[in-house]
Amino acid sequence: MALKVAIQMDPIEHVNIDADSTFRIAEEAQKRGHSLFYYTPDKLSYRTGRIVAGGHRLTVRREQGNHAELGPFEEVDLADWDVVWLRQDPPFDMGYITTTHLLDMITPGTLVVNDPFWVRNYPEKLLVLRFPELTPPTTIARDLATLRAFKQEHGDIILKPLYGNGGAGVFRLGPDDRNLASLHELFAGINREPLIAQKFLPAVSRGDKRIILVDGEPVGAINRVPAAGETRSNMHVGGRPEKVGLTERDREICAAIGPLLREKGQIFVGIDVIGDWLTEINVTSPTGIQELERFDGSNIAALIWEAIEARRAG
Repeated sequence: MALKVAIQMDPIEHVNIDADSTFRIAEEAQKRGHSLFYYTPDKLSYRTGRIVAGGHRLTVRREQGNHAELGPFEEVDLADWDVVWLRQDPPFDMGYITTTHLLDMITPGTLVVNDPFWVRNYPEKLLVLRFPELTPPTTIARDLATLRAFKQEHGDIILKPLYGNGGAGVFRLGPDDRNLASLHELFAGINREPLIAQKFLPAVSRGDKRIILVDGEPVGAINRVPAAGETRSNMHVGGRPEKVGLTERDREICAAIGPLLREKGQIFVGIDVIGDWLTEINVTSPTGIQELERFDGSNIAALIWEAIEARRAG
């Protein structure tokens, strides 16, 4: 079945075709005979009952610098499309949230991946709170006294913005670190959002595992190992991807969260596991497809499209 597919993403000319998951999704869609339309979030609008996107018909090819051939600029009614991909990167700010409200208006006639209602209600660092038995000790607070008490109890903690991404603004505060108040003051001066603090997990030195789930089922994992002298394992900041398998604990975590993800239309999800603990459930714009495909020879993008095609057929 040939589908009309629109992709809402950041400027395509800047993507790394050897790492970007959205490019790989588009490449596989094209291979399967689906037609592509590309637009950026700033070109999404509401017009008296219609959700309109301004963009270009898209052809992709695996040639860096010549990887995207764009047709003439045109405006389309997204309700006329079979699938819309919500794939711009965070930050998960009011601009991002507004796009989820607009895309809500074309469902269920158009399949939006991932379902925008639940992307909005289940951002990365909040969905894990539904599974306290799977996560390390965690607190979310803007109040400094609450954060102080958490640090006093656990000693060695990670402090980060609640809606951050890519490892930005992540700090490790060891037992003797006295910078909590200063960091709180810094973050409070930037925005009005709470902070999230988690007990530091020493197992991160052996890697932060990214497990990819398709329609609630685990399909593989990569291990992201921090660079020397670095706490963060994100590949944006020098983390090194390694081949890794799934442990029994990994499968236990996936079995616990998978049914909810499937029920809420979260077709492509990346979870983060350190040691035996779930730290994040990434639903906004997860990554890792290409690294996983290179390590184990699988076609994760095809599995994602099979899940989408099954939902459209149903």
